[in-house]
Amino acid sequence: MKRIVTIVCAAAFALLPGRALAQSIAGSPEYIKALTAKWTGERFPDGRPKVPDDLLERLKHVTIEECWAELMKLGYQNQYEGDWMLLHDTEDAVMVGRAVTAQFMPLRPDLEDEIIEQGKKEGRMWQQKRTVSWVINSLVKGDVYVADTYNKEFLGTAVGSNLGSGVFEKTGNGLITYGNIRDIERLRRIPGLNIWMKNYDPSYMRQTILTNYNVPIRIGHATVLPGDAVLAKPGAVLFIPPHLLEHIVLTSEFTKLTDEFGEEMIKTHVYTAGEIDSAWSDEMNKRFVKWVRNYKGKLPMSKEQLEACLKERNF
Repeated sequence: MKRIVTIVCAAAFALLPGRALAQSIAGSPEYIKALTAKWTGERFPDGRPKVPDDLLERLKHVTIEECWAELMKLGYQNQYEGDWMLLHDTEDAVMVGRAVTAQFMPLRPDLEDEIIEQGKKEGRMWQQKRTVSWVINSLVKGDVYVADTYNKEFLGTAVGSNLGSGVFEKTGNGLITYGNIRDIERLRRIPGLNIWMKNYDPSYMRQTILTNYNVPIRIGHATVLPGDAVLAKPGAVLFIPPHLLEHIVLTSEFTKLTDEFGEEMIKTHVYTAGEIDSAWSDEMNKRFVKWVRNYKGKLPMSKEQLEACLKERNF
């Protein structure tokens, strides 16, 4: 209880002007470690969980529904946000990575002055009061820049072509903004870059200011922590707690196998759609186990993981 109170107080303290900003614009490694205490694996120097690359690669191949169903079952009901516009809206659009979070707020001159002063102390670029680039300088390969700009349109755009190019060069990924971007035509010319956004506006950010990054933020209906695993697909984004990623990926892969089995059984008239969509009988379970143990393709998980799923799952 004491540790939780400390975290909450530290977060509130970091948002205040003056002396409080000596806490740094970014969440400290100690603060991030406390927020993500359930993660026991490797971390970045900034404290964020470093989920394995191979799990992120496997995450690309599961659906939003497969992941979301298990998150809901585990009690994480505020990790999804839909209704996105994409820079490149194709059927196969997908982005995965580790979240770097950024919180922007409506401009207030006295708060901005204090943030700029703290930025100077930290050696950040502050000319013309441009805080918008500060987060981008901290990104590394495999990150996804996740910014809450409270869906401000006029004078609130998160990136244009220069900053968007900077995000891609740093991460090899794109970004997700609960808000707008500018320079959409130029951004579309950057090979490999994709952006999940609410819309676009030709104006530049002048009435919005960065207050913190690598802190908890809200993206629509979702709560996002630094280091969350991101799964972005057409029209949908999920933010997965790092300590659950391996479980979510494995469960989703297993669900995909059961769905494939069901579709094959329906197509070959072995079972009806109603039977497949209901609790399976012992005979159906046995048929699935035999089918999956003789799977014709390449299993997404190891055979040991498959056997563990077969023991644990209730069809």
